[in-house]
Amino acid sequence: MYSYEDRIRAVRLYIKLGKRAAATIRLLGYPTKPALRNWYRDYEQGNDLPASYVRTKQKYSAEQKAMAVEHYLNHGCCMATTRKELGYPERRTLTAWVGELRPEMRKRVAGKARGEMHPPELKQAAVIELCTRQESARAIAQKLGVTRPTLYNWKDQLLDRGVPASMRRQKDSPPALERAELERQLETLQHEIWKLQLEHDILKKANELIKKGLGINPKRLTNREKTLLVDALRVTYPLVELFAELGLARSSYFYHRTRLQVADKYAGVRHLITDIFEQNHRCYGYRRIHASLGKQQHFISEKIVRRLMKQERLVVATTKRRRYGSYLGEISPAPENLVNRDFQATAPNEKWLTDITEFQIPAGKVYLSPMIDCFDGLVISWSIGTRPDAELVNTMLDAAIETVTNSNDRPVVHSDRGAHYRWPGWLSRMRDAKLIRSMSRKGCSPDNAACEGFFGRLKTEWFYPGNWRTTSIEQFTQSADAYIRWYNEKRIKLSLGSLSPIEYRERLGLTT
Repeated sequence: MYSYEDRIRAVRLYIKLGKRAAATIRLLGYPTKPALRNWYRDYEQGNDLPASYVRTKQKYSAEQKAMAVEHYLNHGCCMATTRKELGYPERRTLTAWVGELRPEMRKRVAGKARGEMHPPELKQAAVIELCTRQESARAIAQKLGVTRPTLYNWKDQLLDRGVPASMRRQKDSPPALERAELERQLETLQHEIWKLQLEHDILKKANELIKKGLGINPKRLTNREKTLLVDALRVTYPLVELFAELGLARSSYFYHRTRLQVADKYAGVRHLITDIFEQNHRCYGYRRIHASLGKQQHFISEKIVRRLMKQERLVVATTKRRRYGSYLGEISPAPENLVNRDFQATAPNEKWLTDITEFQIPAGKVYLSPMIDCFDGLVISWSIGTRPDAELVNTMLDAAIETVTNSNDRPVVHSDRGAHYRWPGWLSRMRDAKLIRSMSRKGCSPDNAACEGFFGRLKTEWFYPGNWRTTSIEQFTQSADAYIRWYNEKRIKLSLGSLSPIEYRERLGLTT
């Protein structure tokens, strides 16, 4: 049951959105489309809704019933057209009226009496005479007093449909020719069955050995994969038949077979690549894997790393479709865009970027507010909470201000034009710490592209591949905090010489 306030809110939003029921239900989360239209119909009648939710059953006069039935019959018996033109009644009601006023319109089932019954003994004798006849089937049918199709129907009922209707041997078909033809047909059928079994076994082995689906085209496999299938089936089928079915050249088979028998010189590297990939949230591509191997004194080319990752099926998760976002408008004057899409900095604490991103999991919504240094992409401070309020951003800003040890540093703090960065608490903290404000243009996310890029990497590498169905808010918060710490301390950035932001600052001697 919905209260009066819930119903009037839904009706007013429905009118505001141009009577779009789907959009209204998507914003409110209730009610159903029929209920919303019923509420609007009540609202139209009295420019308000009744306090009670219960709808009384509407009564119709005999003239209204007759008019509805007449309109229904004169317009192609279309209930939707009648309801649209007259505004009443419901489908079930109209069906009852038609059955009441026009009973001849009701559906009926017509039957047909069975013909003359023939005893089973007569049918059996007729079929025997048909199969052993010395005269035509028409003559036998006339003698029995039935039609020729009836005689053949009895034969199909008592015998199999494929049994010939006459047992007489044709004059032009000697026994020797019949036997030869039957043997040829049998051989053809056996060959087709054998070929179908071969195709089935190839698809089954492809699913077992190389994890391909049963609907694949075997001829589109690589020669190496075809060689694996031939080796698995060569005991059962001849090589010539396997080569022809897979479209594999004989020389290619023996070449790949020799390569497979040679010891894999990259066996150790394969395990190392897999370990690096799994330990780094399964988000390292072949370039970062190559850089990690170089740190561990394993020097191989990027092409080999990419090939080994493809063979081991180490695939980085791709991004999903972005959600729709809208800008709600200005609430106060905004400062100038001092960064102007120049996200390069020559030293730490020159340019800081901040924003808020949302994570929606079954347990609820979680919000992250980080502060990122443009010098090396280090996440200086961050706060994670369940509400995108002033406390979330103020806590993050306080932690970022504590990291500034040099009194001469006055970072430019760049953000979007959200209300979080215009509240008195944020403004007073910025003023007391002598920080410089900078804001993007209205509704222009590329003006804060570096911070948006961090959110994209965070969700692609950690959030989207994860399974959060049974994760609580506290567990999710801890996991997000652990990822950001790994991002700062261990995650390789190729632009920093294959070092993490913390390692980069340590090498430059910028950390205490």
